Amino acid sequence: MDDFLIYSGYLILLLNLILYSYSFFRKGKANVFFVCYLAFAFFMQISMEVMYHLGMNNLFAVNIFFIGQMILLGLFYNSLSHIKSQKILFKISLFTALMSLLVQFILDPGEFLKFNLFEITLTSLFVVVFALLHFYNMLTESKKFYYVSIGVVFYLLASTVLFLIGNLSSGLSNEIKYLTWMLNAFLIVVYQLFILYEWKQSFYEK
Repeated sequence: MDDFLIYSGYLILLLNLILYSYSFFRKGKANVFFVCYLAFAFFMQISMEVMYHLGMNNLFAVNIFFIGQMILLGLFYNSLSHIKSQKILFKISLFTALMSLLVQFILDPGEFLKFNLFEITLTSLFVVVFALLHFYNMLTESKKFYYVSIGVVFYLLASTVLFLIGNLSSGLSNEIKYLTWMLNAFLIVVYQLFILYEWKQSFYEK
């Protein structure tokens, strides 16, 4: 069951990458930053999977993934906004988050090589704020990437809670830790399905 969920998430992510890439390169409709995000996510997921099977520590790759996710989704939401003050806020927020993480890594370089709960929480919450600002804009604008944004908020909030629980429950049984890991794999599948549904609604030629 665990392999089914994990590889289902990979397959849907690959499908999303193919579909959005087609819509961008052939139709010129999909957002370039979002296509880059999907490509980055797929590359990082496969890289982490390979490192896992080779018995390598892939936690540094997890940290790279969350930082890259924040940057690319931040640029994505910045490109969707037409409000100058929001664009400034996006850039300041990204800079602040990156500087905070840089200071942490300088003070304790080992944080980059292990499960960094501060980094995961910080980057995820910044992206959630970006998505919520986009929801606010959609009250008076067209609903571009509406379902993607629902998926972003749903997945990042839920997964962050799971990571917090997993960190607090490190001394609990393996069954509890396995359950949190499986729930996260399920959330990834749901998230990718939101992205797929967005493509169907926005780019599929009926």
